[in-house]
Amino acid sequence: MSFELSLNTGTTPTLSLEQAAEAVAESGLQHIGPWRHLLEQAGGAEKAASIISAAGLKATTLCRGGFLTPADVQGRRAALESNRAAIREAAAIGAGELIMVVGGLPAAAHLIGGSGDPADKDILGARARVAEGIAELVPYAAEHQVRLVLEPLHPMYAADRAVLSTLGEALELAADHPAETLGVVVDTFHVWWDPQLEAMIARAGAENRIASYQVCDFNLPLAADALKSRGMMGDGYVDFPTISRWVAAAGYTGPVEVEIFNEKINNQDARLTLETMRQRYEELVLPSLREAEAGVRS
Repeated sequence: MSFELSLNTGTTPTLSLEQAAEAVAESGLQHIGPWRHLLEQAGGAEKAASIISAAGLKATTLCRGGFLTPADVQGRRAALESNRAAIREAAAIGAGELIMVVGGLPAAAHLIGGSGDPADKDILGARARVAEGIAELVPYAAEHQVRLVLEPLHPMYAADRAVLSTLGEALELAADHPAETLGVVVDTFHVWWDPQLEAMIARAGAENRIASYQVCDFNLPLAADALKSRGMMGDGYVDFPTISRWVAAAGYTGPVEVEIFNEKINNQDARLTLETMRQRYEELVLPSLREAEAGVRS
């Protein structure tokens, strides 16, 4: 089937991988997108693969690789090794897609637990290092049959998390590499505002680079921690029918992942979260995906 719903475990951060897999299976879904720390907590990627399989689930993506912007030799070496480990983990759990949050400025690295030169605000240099890092990792990912997936983040995260802000930038970076080894994710929270979004989704589809479609809403007012300003579909300002039509018209038919960072949602009963996300998905997202898919087939 097309457009099967998947839970990204960022939405249920209080659950272990085993608990999340059990909750997803009980809800009737068949897909889960785990974060790397849950694999480690479960005892490693092989154990995590067993947990996912035992629940009757398939891993859609692994979150996350990236953070390729350190300017110092030691930092770059550590970043590349971490990404190689993530590639191996993605392969072990059967996730063909490794989400890449590329990293921000060295000057802001301390804001998310890293380190860097507080005077290094060279965003062009940071973007160049991302391109270099991706070029180095693509062959390794290909060896493991894993596709790296560039995730452009909303511009408010450019300083600390991702110097890649638009789908167009992601596609330009991907252009030098085969589509089967480097794709992009369309995440509604990050790209809904982009005036070029329709054209860039169409381009991504034509180039066979749409590796994932992630949905959640953009809430206002922004939370004190802007990272947690995501909302359940329908609670904010994203036009899900329009973006979903564009994604399906571009040829994407894969799983649709719900990833929400929101203090209230993250701390509520996972069964309520899963039931609500299914209802909202079936109301706001799925009809438009199917409508556009039917148009492509006809």
